[in-house]
Amino acid sequence: MEYLIGIQGPDYVLVAADTVAASSIIQMKHDYDKMFKLSEKILLLCVGEAGDTVQFAEYIQKNVQLYKMRNGYELSPAAAANFTRKNLADYLRSRTPYHVNLLLAGYEEADGPSLYYMDYLAALAKAPFAAHGYGAFLTLSILDRYYRPDLSRDEAMDLLKKCLEELNKRFILNLPSFNVRLIDKDGIHDLERVPLGQKAA
Repeated sequence: MEYLIGIQGPDYVLVAADTVAASSIIQMKHDYDKMFKLSEKILLLCVGEAGDTVQFAEYIQKNVQLYKMRNGYELSPAAAANFTRKNLADYLRSRTPYHVNLLLAGYEEADGPSLYYMDYLAALAKAPFAAHGYGAFLTLSILDRYYRPDLSRDEAMDLLKKCLEELNKRFILNLPSFNVRLIDKDGIHDLERVPLGQKAA
C-alpha cells in the first residue's frame, strides 16, 4: 500500500515517498516521513512492516554516523548500500528478519549521483529509476517510456508528477500527499510536498 519512487539524473537524484502510515484498513497518520538521512548526501527510503522500517532504518542510520565518527569521513553511497544489504542479508538468515523494502539515493564527488534498489530478500541493484509498493506496478511502465539519462530537474519533476497522477487515477487506495527530496553536490534539498486531488466518489 506504500509507495517509493526514485529518478536519477545527470547530477542529481529525485526521490519521493507517500506520507501515509496505515495499520490494516486504518490510516494512522497522513504526515509520516519515510526518508532517513544517513549523511549529508545520502538518503534512505524505507517501507514495509511498521516496526521493522523504523528499527532497521535507524540502526543503519546510527551505524553510518558511527563510521564517520570513528574514521573521520563518510561512507560513499555505494558503500552505504552494500553495508545496508549485508545487514539485511544477515538478519534474513536469523530468527528475526526485517521485512523492509528500500531505496538508497546519494551523491559522491567522484562518482556523481546514484540510486540503489533493495528488497526484503536483500537483493541490491543500482538503477537509473526505481519504485517500491503496489504503485510500482502502475508507474514503472511510465518511467520506462519517458526516462532519459539527461533529464533536467524540471523534466524529472514533471515525470514524477506524471507517475503520481497515474497512481491517483488508477490505484484503489488514496495516497493524499508525497514528500519529495532532491540530492545533489550541495546536499539534500526538501522540495514542495506534492498533494494529489481526491478520488472521485
